[in-house]
Amino acid sequence: MRNTAVKMITKNKKAFHDYEIVERLEAGLVLQGTEVKSIREGKINLKEAYAKVQNGEVWLVRCHISPYSHGNVHNHDPLRKRKLLLHRREIKKLIGKVKERGMTLIPLAVYLKNGMVKLEIGLGKGKKTVDKRAAQQEKTQKREIDKMLKQQHFYK
Repeated sequence: MRNTAVKMITKNKKAFHDYEIVERLEAGLVLQGTEVKSIREGKINLKEAYAKVQNGEVWLVRCHISPYSHGNVHNHDPLRKRKLLLHRREIKKLIGKVKERGMTLIPLAVYLKNGMVKLEIGLGKGKKTVDKRAAQQEKTQKREIDKMLKQQHFYK
């Protein structure tokens, strides 16, 4: 049995605000050496990134990985497209789901798993502004209820 050490690098909090996540998948990334070193330093931004299926392959687009600080002439392009490593059956399943109206592939998190850089992608449906407000209200109410319960428990 293998010990799986997972170290979280970054999460895309905006994705959970803008999309209702229906399904999640873990994918590997095809990266250059300086990109891996930069990711290990935590210099990756997923805010405006998305994934798209193109010619039977899945690509990560608009993901910003800052150039490595000790890199030289061979440093990478920060906004280049990066190929995601998925099984063929997973890609076919994603193609079918993305063709449905309103479904998008959104990167949710980047982490290290056994020394390898992994990306969690989610299949999401865009939220409308009304849904976002309702979710925010629900979150606020839950926070207030928890606060009141905590105070009551403190005074007992």
